[in-house]
Amino acid sequence: MAQAKTDPNYKVIAENRRARFDYAIERDLECGIMLEGSEVKSLRAGGSNIAESYATVDNGELWLVNSYIAPYEQAKMFKHEERRRRKLLVSRKELADLWNATQRKGMTLVPLVLYFNHRGRAKLKIGIAKGKKNHDKREAQAKRDWSRQKQRLLKDHS
Repeated sequence: MAQAKTDPNYKVIAENRRARFDYAIERDLECGIMLEGSEVKSLRAGGSNIAESYATVDNGELWLVNSYIAPYEQAKMFKHEERRRRKLLVSRKELADLWNATQRKGMTLVPLVLYFNHRGRAKLKIGIAKGKKNHDKREAQAKRDWSRQKQRLLKDHS
């Protein structure tokens, strides 16, 4: 992660654990996210899901699509849409790199972690990834199972 877990402001809101199983993450990138006030309050309460979402470059801007932020009950007048597109904030150079990766190389932009950083700002870590085939997933699962079995054997013999 970006910061040590002892930092009082650092807090993981949502994590896409399935992404590392379905995709081969080549590199990751931290980006800001434009939120409304009720969305920030809802995130602080812990109501979010990024498992089914993805990022896309559209008209020279980076967008987070299909992410869920629960409605904030105390916001009477200024409620937000739960699954609206949210703009992600990156530099122009990073945006050009992301566009090249998605359009020319056939990569996918997958959100990995949504969190508050040490300054209390909401950040999203996206991964530039290539989809895994079924045999790649089986291979990763077998390797994970072997390491678990090896740890158990070492623990039993000590």
